[in-house]
Amino acid sequence: MKHSFKTTLLCSAAIALMATQAMAEQRTLKYYADFDPAPLAAFEAVIAEFEAANPDIDVVLQNFDHEGYKTSIRNFLSADSPDLANWYAGNRMAPFVNSGQFQDVSDVWTDNNLGESLASAKGSMTIDGKQWGIPYTYYQWGIYYNKDAYKQAGVEVPTTWAEFIDNCAKFKEAGIDCVTTGTKALWPGAGIFDYMNLRTNGYDFHMELTAGKVAWTDDRVKNTFAEWAKLVEPGYLTANHAALEWQDAASLLVQGKAANYVMGNFAVAVFKDGGMTNDTLGFMTFPEITPGIPRGEEAPTDTIHIPAGAKNVDDAKKFLAFIATADVQTKLNEALGQLPINNQSKVGDDPFLQAGFEMLSTADGGIAQFFDRDAPAEMAKMGMEGFQEFMVKPENVDKILERLEKARQRIYK
Repeated sequence: MKHSFKTTLLCSAAIALMATQAMAEQRTLKYYADFDPAPLAAFEAVIAEFEAANPDIDVVLQNFDHEGYKTSIRNFLSADSPDLANWYAGNRMAPFVNSGQFQDVSDVWTDNNLGESLASAKGSMTIDGKQWGIPYTYYQWGIYYNKDAYKQAGVEVPTTWAEFIDNCAKFKEAGIDCVTTGTKALWPGAGIFDYMNLRTNGYDFHMELTAGKVAWTDDRVKNTFAEWAKLVEPGYLTANHAALEWQDAASLLVQGKAANYVMGNFAVAVFKDGGMTNDTLGFMTFPEITPGIPRGEEAPTDTIHIPAGAKNVDDAKKFLAFIATADVQTKLNEALGQLPINNQSKVGDDPFLQAGFEMLSTADGGIAQFFDRDAPAEMAKMGMEGFQEFMVKPENVDKILERLEKARQRIYK
């Protein structure tokens, strides 16, 4: 008995020593993020899954509030850098890429064939031909419409801008606003501008404009406003939109007083709370304006990056590859109520998520992030004020564009 007791003690000591060594050998992955409660819970579950598959890695997540994070990221990227940090795609990541504060992760894309599975977001993750992070969720913008209003006016869902504007005349005859919006908070008008410009001039031009590389007085910008004027000048927009919150405009769509609303998918909950159902609420891709332009879409995209000062780059890349997989993106976006970027992921039976997933997964023109993410804050504010003014007083278009051009020359120095 003594012998076996001694053996047991030795075994216990050996196991304890091995456990201590394993803990000592466990590598830490420091991750800074700014999640709301639902996404935080989803990410904690996904991190647990990653750690189970990689027992030698301990992911330490530090969560900030959104506003605090915007300031903190500028500090921690230059001082006490984590191994992973949340941010956004497109022009929002450009300053950190250009200042050398985000690492090139093109190898993660190449090694995992992400150019195919994350194809829709590749453009918005690429600067100078290299990829600088991994996108894990986005949500679509587009046109939400009232099917009953369409029946009442006797019109079909359009595929081109000319058809859309023809329909507007019929909606007006029926006493229905063709398009509603509420621009009191400015940003809803930016969604309309973004789509007008994406469909008139394409994604690459739109990105150059928001990056300050094109004059606002350029003829191509004027073409965008000329197409937009076809909606504004005949009075096809809700007249008092500048006094309305976006939810007020949503009520007009719900009541059938308006037919169409250019909005993000988060609005579906508001439409349904107002009494709409899948039988009365429809979704369409914004119609074609200039034939042949590759179809760009608006889908604000959340991303994860490896800061230049990361200490555990190998494991950070392993985590990024894990986050990019179809299964993980499916799980995360089920919890978020948004869309996975991986085109092999699955979405549930919600018809608006299904429509958005199909639309974004097949977009061949690039994914814009929304005007107030793609342009610097001051330019975004002035631009959105200009869009609102144009939708109230379209005759001011030249003055508005001259004002925005002066702002561009000052802001992007």
